[in-house]
Order: sequence, then structure tokens, then C-alpha cells
Amino acid sequence: MSNKTTKTKSEQQFDYDAIIIGTGPGGEGAAMNLAKSGKKVAVIERHTQVGGGCTHWGTIPSKALRHSVSRFIEYNENPLFQMENQSSNLTFPQILKHAAGVIRKQVRLRSSFYDRNRVEVFAGDASFVDKHHIKIVPPTGPERVISAQTIVLAVGSRPYRPANVDFNHPHIFDSDTILSLSEDPRHIIIFGAGVIGCEYASIFRGLGVRVDLVNTRDRLLSFMDAEISDALSYHFWNSGVTIRHGEEFESIEGLDDGVILHLQSGKKMKADCILFANGRTGNTDALNLEAVGLKADSRGQLKVNENYQTAVDNIYAVGDVIGYPSLASAAYDQGRIAGNSIIHGHCDTRLIEDIPVGIYTIPEMSSVGKTEQQLTAARIPYEVGRAQFKHLARAQIANTSVGSLKLLFHRDTKEILGIHCFGERAAEIVHIGQAIMMQKNGGNNVEYFVHTTFNYPTMAEAYRVAAMNGLNRLF
Repeated sequence: MSNKTTKTKSEQQFDYDAIIIGTGPGGEGAAMNLAKSGKKVAVIERHTQVGGGCTHWGTIPSKALRHSVSRFIEYNENPLFQMENQSSNLTFPQILKHAAGVIRKQVRLRSSFYDRNRVEVFAGDASFVDKHHIKIVPPTGPERVISAQTIVLAVGSRPYRPANVDFNHPHIFDSDTILSLSEDPRHIIIFGAGVIGCEYASIFRGLGVRVDLVNTRDRLLSFMDAEISDALSYHFWNSGVTIRHGEEFESIEGLDDGVILHLQSGKKMKADCILFANGRTGNTDALNLEAVGLKADSRGQLKVNENYQTAVDNIYAVGDVIGYPSLASAAYDQGRIAGNSIIHGHCDTRLIEDIPVGIYTIPEMSSVGKTEQQLTAARIPYEVGRAQFKHLARAQIANTSVGSLKLLFHRDTKEILGIHCFGERAAEIVHIGQAIMMQKNGGNNVEYFVHTTFNYPTMAEAYRVAAMNGLNRLF
């Protein structure tokens, strides 16, 4: 009875049990978990619609664009539709319409989650008054202050913008503003060959746009298994993408009819427009963190403990604003784990160690676990099993024969150590192996794929082929 009385007094001190700032995957995960546990929850979103950067500028629109272009390429390469003296064209503004439709559906769905769980949504810019009070400045109307026992920061990130680049110029874009591109460029420079840069290089090249991809490092996506990233490099080269490695930009000169990129190496490049996609910054600068004694690092990110608690005991942070792994999938789980920590005072659940990575280039790339380079450096005796998609009946039927699946497993225990996939539906295929890789007490064994029966014809059959290929190497 005394606990109940104490809780009632605590509730009367504040408007809400928890306030979540941001409605992206991390904020949604925290809000839904807390609301379903009986907590009174409010969320604050600086935009007029929920979903955060993931829904409106990042994951959802870019993958919708990629899907449209991929189907367009598939159509053009399918012998059934190759008519003599007939060509089909698709423009960037046209595929943006498809992306806009997907965004609308996502917003309706995510809005229904908040309505159904009685979570109050406030629109406006949020900032700290103190550790329990948040000021909201709405797009219209007077500002207000609301309070809560606990605050969760799920404010996400935005593209990094160097001070010497004029992003107001009509031909200079970042990964947010590229979605407002109204013209159909013939030639684009993409500066930054990380995940975002490579995905947009695929999208524009698939539309027939000339693409110059400028990489600040010595190879593409160096965190991926070398064979997989080399495969992407080859397919970019084969499709006509020009890649320049090891370059840094000096300046970007805006022209009436395009841009000129000046590189520190002395090179100059000219194109109709440029997409600057080199790094991201946490959205912490407008939160008035000084009022609660928190300080973000040079990238605008906050440090948290294993429960996603910041240095201030009642303030938590999840998603891009805390840095690695900066994935929508992981952010949602982080939000749920933070919610459990708030509800129970601690949480035994942790983000999984081997987080799968899906990169939506054309073709797709996906991986989970260790790379060959990591296993070699750690002196772990492993073997490799490969399956080429061109040998699979389903890939032949679908005319998606580019790509392969690679399994890395321990020579002695046959435990799966890493899975790497390149090709159509790679981000889906990798989860089959991940499910086995996560098994305990001997369940993680490459022989599973030999002893089970797969539907035929399927892409999943690649696991059986790769497992047999790898086991045949043992002696």
C-alpha cells in the first residue's frame, strides 16, 4: 500500500511519467514499451508528422527509390519486355512520387500506434528548462512547458554540412534535400562513398545518370567483407560509375547551370549537381543541454551506459544520437531496452552482439558476424562455403543471377562465424543464416543447412549449396 501511495505522489509532481523527444524508430520503441506498461507518455516531434528522419528523409524514401529503380532495371533487362526500337525512361522526380506514397502510408500507420496507446503527441521544437521540464515551441501558437519524471532523447541525426559549402545553392544537395530535386540531372557528383553515397550512386546510375562517386577512403565500404565490397566496386565500374578513392574536397563552386568540385589533390570535376553525403551530426545543438549539465561530443552525440542512461540519471538517449550502430533496426530495440530500464530500474536485455547490416545498393549487400579479414587477424581457423546465385533455379527464373552467398564457419566446431551476401534480396536472405547462427548449445552448426530440406526453387537454397561447398573443403 505504501508503494502505491508513493507512486501517486510522484505522479502528481509531473504531467507525465515520461517524455520522449523524437518519433523515429528509437522514440517509437521507447514510447510504445512505456505506454503498454501503463505509463503516461508524451512525445514531442519537431515536424508536423511522426516518423522522424527514418520515415521522411532517410531509410524509407531511399529504399523506396531504390526499389523503383531496381524494378525499372529488371523490366529493361527482361527479354519479355525488350521491344525492338522501343525504349523506356524513368526520371528522378517520377520515382519520388512512389516514395511519397510509401511515406504517407508509414505516417498513417505510425500515427495510429500513438493514438491506440494513448500517447499524446506534441508538434514543435523541444529544449530543456531543467532535468524534468521541457519547453515546446510549436510551429504556430504559444510555447508551453511540460514535465515528466523521465526524459528520453531520440532526436536522431542530420547530414553533416561543412561551413564552407553553400547548401542553399539550387545545385548543391545533402541526403535530406536531395528528395526535393525537381529536375532530372544528366550528371551528378556524389561526395562520400559510405552507405548513403553508395545507395544513391546505385539509384542515379540505374536511371541512366552519369555518376562520379568520390571516396575519402582507399576502398568502398571497408567495414564489409573485402570480397563483398570488391563485388560492389566491380558492378559500379561495370555499370559506368566513375569512382575516385582517397580524395578530400577543397571547395564546391556553385554555377548557374551546375557545380564544380575542387579536390585537395588538385583535381576538378564538373556536373549538373552534387550530393554531399560525408558524415552525420546528432541533433543535440538546440536541446539546451547546458541546462541539465550534459555535453555532446564534436559529432553532436551523447554518451550512455548499458541501459541507455546518460550522465543525468533520469535522462536516457537512443538511436543515432548515441552513435554506433546508427541503424533504424537497432534504434527501435534500443528504445525498447531503455523503456525496460525505466520501468524496472535496470534491464537484463541487451542489443545483440552480431547486428545484421543491410546496404540497399543495386545489387544489395548484407552481412552478419565476422569478416574473413577479422577471422584471419584473430587467427581463428575457418573455412568458406560459397553459392553463386547464377546456379540457383529461382535466380535463373527471376533473371537475378548476379550475386552470391558466403558462409564462414569454424573448421573444428563447424560453428557459423559470419554470413555475407551480395545480390537481389540479400538483406532478406541473410536472416535465414542469422537464425541458425544465434542458436546455443550446439545449435549453431553449418551442417543444419545440409540436413534440412528447403523449398525448391528458392533463394534460400543457397544455404544448402554453400554449406555443402564449404564442408567439402574439410579434410
